[in-house]
Amino acid sequence: MRAASLTLALLLAGPAIAGAQQRESAAARPDTSLQPASLQREVFAYEGGGRDPFMSLLKSGDVRPLISDLKLVGVYYDQRYPARSVAVLRDVTNRRIYRVKAGDIVGRLKVTQIRPREVVFTVQEFGFERQETLSLAKREETP
Repeated sequence: MRAASLTLALLLAGPAIAGAQQRESAAARPDTSLQPASLQREVFAYEGGGRDPFMSLLKSGDVRPLISDLKLVGVYYDQRYPARSVAVLRDVTNRRIYRVKAGDIVGRLKVTQIRPREVVFTVQEFGFERQETLSLAKREETP
């Protein structure tokens, strides 16, 4: 009988003890439903020299000059070593002067080749490349 009453007492006290333990554990851990959700993002900042590689070229002034903005002013062509040739270009919109060699990049224009009277560019636009040529103005013969 004593064992039966002890078992009955434990059965009745069991849920009360379990409820007290649950209340204690709930009080011990913080309530996450009241805390605001935070979003953490990885942020990059570029402080090197030149253009920021994370900035779009279409939104900045680096898309200039266009091929139509440039005028070929002079070519200093070295027949012996064509790689040492230099071309002088002028931007007609802001009168800026560019001295370029083969391999130089001006905006989206890459100087591919310098010939005695012209400069060949590779234009890079939206993943495609095309060739453009700028020539010196024709000389007028004076009698």
